[in-house]
Amino acid sequence: MASAHSTEPQPRSWLKPGTWHLRTRLVLLAMTLLVAICGAVGVASYASMDEFLTRQLDEQLSQAAARSNDPGRPPSGGFNGRDPLDARGQSVGTLNARILNGQVNSGGFLTSNATRSPLSTEDKQVLLALPANVQPVDRTLSTGDYRLVAIQTNFGDVLVTGLPLAAKESTLASLVWTFVFVSLGGLLLIGLVGTVLIRRTMKPLEQLSEVATRVSKLPLDAGEVALAVRVPPSNSNPATEVGSVGHALNLMLDNVANALQARQKSETKVRQFVADASHELRTPLTAIRGYTELMRMTEHFTPDGEKSLARVQSQSQRMTALVEDLLLLARLDEGQPLKLSEVDLNQLVVEGVSDEKVMASGHTWRLELPDDPVVVEGDPSQLRQVLMNLLSNARKHTPPGTTVVTGLGKTPEGAAVVTVTDDGGGIPPEFVDQVFARFARADAARTGKASGLGVSGTEGTSGLGLSIVESIVEAHGGKVTVTSQPGRTQFALQLPLVHGETQDGAPSA
Repeated sequence: MASAHSTEPQPRSWLKPGTWHLRTRLVLLAMTLLVAICGAVGVASYASMDEFLTRQLDEQLSQAAARSNDPGRPPSGGFNGRDPLDARGQSVGTLNARILNGQVNSGGFLTSNATRSPLSTEDKQVLLALPANVQPVDRTLSTGDYRLVAIQTNFGDVLVTGLPLAAKESTLASLVWTFVFVSLGGLLLIGLVGTVLIRRTMKPLEQLSEVATRVSKLPLDAGEVALAVRVPPSNSNPATEVGSVGHALNLMLDNVANALQARQKSETKVRQFVADASHELRTPLTAIRGYTELMRMTEHFTPDGEKSLARVQSQSQRMTALVEDLLLLARLDEGQPLKLSEVDLNQLVVEGVSDEKVMASGHTWRLELPDDPVVVEGDPSQLRQVLMNLLSNARKHTPPGTTVVTGLGKTPEGAAVVTVTDDGGGIPPEFVDQVFARFARADAARTGKASGLGVSGTEGTSGLGLSIVESIVEAHGGKVTVTSQPGRTQFALQLPLVHGETQDGAPSA
């Protein structure tokens, strides 16, 4: 059925997840690079500052050790009455100790009030373990971390001098925290600025994605389609990277639109031809049937002649039915309005099954109907044809003795459900998806000996019955489905109930 489809812009909320993920990945990539750069700069700066402060502290330590060593003191011991901590220029926290004969002879820390704080036993053990005349080393004492140096004097003793590492560690800690805060601020700034810039950069791609998605949602498989969706000129400039993609997308859409127009023209011509041919065939078929009946009433034939004439009459009737089916499909394709009225499906089902019982007494026909009437709005003659096609389909393509159950009910969503279920051989799996296609039959030769449903039948079929069922049901706003396996095949059609109908449960099958 030809139909125009709306091309109004759709909400863009469905675009957000994909573009959000891409933007997030780009921002995270930029922030990861910034973290790596900040980390590398921080490590290099920390190492450089640590080396500088250590070198500076070693110079101060060398000067403090020189001041504490009194070259004029006697070799037998003592400091000639002067404590090395009393030397000029010694800073608060300086450590001095004298080691003689493997013991700490004297030593202590210079406090802020120019007094000496004694060494603990653990401190002495640390000092005794120091090698003499080597580079300064870091050790942890009772008052904190110290930079220590041990010097062998000319008098046979060892003087240990130490300066606290607190100032160095404080400076390095300040440097670390400065880098942390600066890096966090930079990351936050980069994240915000990057998000804005990337969002602005990605916006044209979002519009391209929107256009492509809107086109993908259009029903392009049949009918007249107005493919008016295009990328706006601002995003289809071939001079830019994104614009070249938009321009290529517009060219593709133009090509698709031209193909759709050509397909629609071809479909229109085919439909018009089928409608015209079917209409023109009516007159000669009617004449053939009329003259055949006239000859049977007025002429005398041999037995073989009677059989031949009967064959001509049956084939003309079959061809007449085919022409009527083609005309009906043509009218449905053109979207001709339906003659709507309220239809009681209970009565329709009972009448249809009763007619089939007369035609196929070898089958078992069962009804499963609700107590309350099921009323829909539709064309009574077309809905009757739908039911008759489904019932005759079950009759033609199943052997005698088959049980056919016709059920009627309502769904919770407010639709009437009609089911036709049989326990025959079933539909071949490879044919299920084609069962509603026009002229679709499982037997390639169309001889009628192998039915479209995979079981032997006695009647030839045109392959239009189920196509008519689907077209009529869709014209009424409903749908028809089929499920099949060996021993159970069910056709189920749903139709909207008349407004105000109450649900009553679905039929059992």
